[in-house]
Parts: sequence; C-alpha cells; structure tokens
Amino acid sequence: MEAVASPAAEPKTGQSPKKYPTVVKLWLITGLVMIFVQVVVGGITRLTGSGLSITEWEIVTGTLPPLNEAAWEQEFAKYKATPQYEKINEGMTMGEFQFIYFWEYIHRLWARLMGFVFAIPLAIFWARGMVDKPLLKRLGVVFLLAALVASFGWIMVASGLIDRPWVNAYKLTMHLSLALLLFSYLFWTTLKVVQPQPLRNPHRMLKRGAIAVTAVGAVQIVLGGIMSGMKAGLYFPTWPDMNGKSIPPVLLDAANYTVENFVNYDSSLFMPAFIQILHRTTAYVLTALIIWFVWRALKAAKSSQLRIGAYLLVSVLIVQVVLGILTVVNSVGVIPVGLGVYHQAGALFLLSAILYVDYQVLGARY
Repeated sequence: MEAVASPAAEPKTGQSPKKYPTVVKLWLITGLVMIFVQVVVGGITRLTGSGLSITEWEIVTGTLPPLNEAAWEQEFAKYKATPQYEKINEGMTMGEFQFIYFWEYIHRLWARLMGFVFAIPLAIFWARGMVDKPLLKRLGVVFLLAALVASFGWIMVASGLIDRPWVNAYKLTMHLSLALLLFSYLFWTTLKVVQPQPLRNPHRMLKRGAIAVTAVGAVQIVLGGIMSGMKAGLYFPTWPDMNGKSIPPVLLDAANYTVENFVNYDSSLFMPAFIQILHRTTAYVLTALIIWFVWRALKAAKSSQLRIGAYLLVSVLIVQVVLGILTVVNSVGVIPVGLGVYHQAGALFLLSAILYVDYQVLGARY
C-alpha cells in the first residue's frame, strides 16, 4: 500500500500532488463499476416493462422482498391497480408478475448497496487520514448527485402510476441523464486520483475538438434516452432509410410541429419520427467528428495515454454504431432486450472513452 500523506490542502505549484492509497483507488473504481451495473440493470428493467411493478418508494422497509404467499398477493394487488396492468398486462400470472418485480427489486436493492459501499469505506478512510479535503468535497458532490438520481427515479416511476401505462419519456431521460452525470463526475474524480498529472497537450485544436466531441456526445445520449422512453425504434425499424423514406412525410407537414405533439408524444407518429431522425443525424455528426478528432489527436499526441484513448474512442464508436443499427432493424413489434441493453452499455463505454480523452487533453485542473 502506498504511503499515506497528510490530509492537507491541494499541493502548491512545484509540489507533487497527493498520492492516495491503492485501496482508495480500488474503492473509487468499484463505485464506477457499481454505477455501470446499475445503469445496465435499469436498461433491463425498462425493456422488460418492470419499472412500475413496485408501486411504493420504501427506502428502508422495501429492502426485503415479499417473503410469503400473502405478501406476494398484496404486492400483486397493488400492481393490479396501476394503468399498466389494466391497459397492457391484464390477466398476467403471479409468475409473470414476480419476473418483472425481480428486476425492479434488484434495481432498487443495488442502489441501496451502493450507498453502503460508498458511505462506510469513506468514513473509515476519512478517519484514517486517507482522504483529504479536496477529494472529500468532490465525493460530497457524488453523494448529492446520487440522492438526486434516486429522487428522479421515483418521480419517473410515479409518472406511470396514475394515467399512463408507461413512465414519462422525458422524466426517464432526466433520470438516465443524471445517472450518467453521476458516473461522469465520479469517473473524472477517479482519474484525478489515479493519474493526478496527465501530460497535457497545449494544441488548441485538440482542446476545441475534445469539447466539441463531449458536447455532441452528451446531446446524443439525451436523444437516445428520449428515443428509448418513447420506444421510437418500433415505428421505423429500418436503416439507413426510415420505412423507405429519407425523411418521414409526417415531419414535412408544418402543422405537426405543435406543443401538443411534443407533450403527448404517443398520440401521433410525429414525435417518434422526429426524435429518431434527430438521433440518427446526431450519430452521423458524432461519428464524423470523432474520426476527425482521432486523426488529429494521433498526429499531435505527446503521450501514450492520449494515443491509447484515441484508439479506444474510435473502437468503441464503431461497436456502438453497429449496436445502434442492429437494435433499430430488430425492433419489429418489440425492442430486443439484449441488443437494447448492449446499446445502452455501449453508450457508457463511449462516454468513458470520451472523458478519458478529455482528461488527457484538458488536464486535471477541472
């Protein structure tokens, strides 16, 4: 284990940055893996229609699942009162209910477990002087973001328990976006701990390119969340055209661009077509931008880390594009759970690659 430095303020110019113990680094990496798993399980929960199976937010008492037949019947009765059961799943068996209950339960249980994995070791590390104040402040932001993600998770679930049989796509996107913001902030914090002094590249074009890739990537992830929430892939399961058209006719009618269509997105074909063409177009722009950036980065790279990041970025991009196409063309009647989950996981890997490259280009001062 590395020597533990005094938890003093951040090093001044000319001083070596604080070196954190290996156990702290492994703990942060474990947190990243747990958030990654949580996002993937969330994707499975969404694609299997499991998110509304638990109708109450019980932070403490909800830790244990139903343990006997009477308890299961009680939970099933609560679910039968939801719009999703009445409009979509009426007549489902207890076994079918237990299947969807399982995924939502695992999603919530894993969130609780993450809280313990973060809080208990942090208290120990702080007591032993293994975490200094700058890192503690960043971890405080992590906890606040985690609480925000959990809160929006319930807001999202509640949106499907009153009138609609599904959660609201915009609230789902907010929940997913906050989760990815949490992942990104912890990922950056982990990089600062593991690699406190990256070899920064002063090339202005690379800096601007990295920022552009990050901005477009963020927009693409948000569009992907909205598209997923609206199940837009079901309406146009073809590529590169959209049901034989470059631009669906519904988008060429100016009368369709109304607030009503944007809010009540499942009342017409307009929003599924609109969000899918935006998602596809942004994917093309992001692909071209990343290829250009990687080409420039490999020419100007001054560190092996940036070269590795550039190769990783373009490799993950290719895989993600292929997964996106396969998911769309196989969304005939139902969105394929496996491909949908792989595509969501691919978005996390792509986000990680973008952030890693950003760190090598922009440095650790942020």
